[in-house]
Amino acid sequence: MSHHCATCGIYACSSREMDKLPDHCPVHNEQWMKAALAAYEKEEVRRITSAAAATEKEGYCQWPRLQEIAEFAHKAGFQRLGLAFCTGLRREAAIVARYYEKQGLHVVSAICQCGAISKERIGIPEEAKFSPGKEESMCNPIGQAMIMNNADTEFNVVLGLCVGHDSLFFKHSEAPCTVLAAKD
Repeated sequence: MSHHCATCGIYACSSREMDKLPDHCPVHNEQWMKAALAAYEKEEVRRITSAAAATEKEGYCQWPRLQEIAEFAHKAGFQRLGLAFCTGLRREAAIVARYYEKQGLHVVSAICQCGAISKERIGIPEEAKFSPGKEESMCNPIGQAMIMNNADTEFNVVLGLCVGHDSLFFKHSEAPCTVLAAKD
C-alpha cells in the first residue's frame, strides 16, 4: 500500500485528531508503529531525538542552518564533525569549518574528489565527462565517508554534494548525517 502524506490534506497526525485519520494513513499499520516505537528505545536514538527536539524548540525558523547544526551537535554531545563538501563549494567549506571550530567542534573535512580517482578507472564513459578525451577525477563520496569513518566522526555534515553522490555518502557513513546546503 502506498502512503500519500504529501497529498493527504487532513494531517490529523499533526493535530492528534486520531478519529480523522484517512484509511491510507500508516498509523493504521500496527506492525509499523510498534517497529518505529521500538527503534526509539535505543540510547543513541533517544539522545539524538532529545537533542533534535530541544534544537527545534529553541531555533525553529529562528536560526540559520549553520547555527542550527552547531547547536544540535552540542545538545547531542557530538564533538567530532565530518564535513563532506563539493569542490564547487570549497571556499564556503573553509568558512563553515572555521565557524564550527570556533563553536568548539573538531572538524574533519573531505573534498568530493579526494583520492584523485580517474573516471576511466571505474568505467565512466567519455560522454559522461565534462571534457571527453581528457582524464578527469571523479567524485568519491564513498572515500569521503571512509575518511569520516576512520576519523570516528560523530556527526557528518554534507555541503553541496551532487545528487547520487550524496546518496552514496549517506549509505556509507557510519555516523548520522545532515545537509547544510545543496548547490544545485
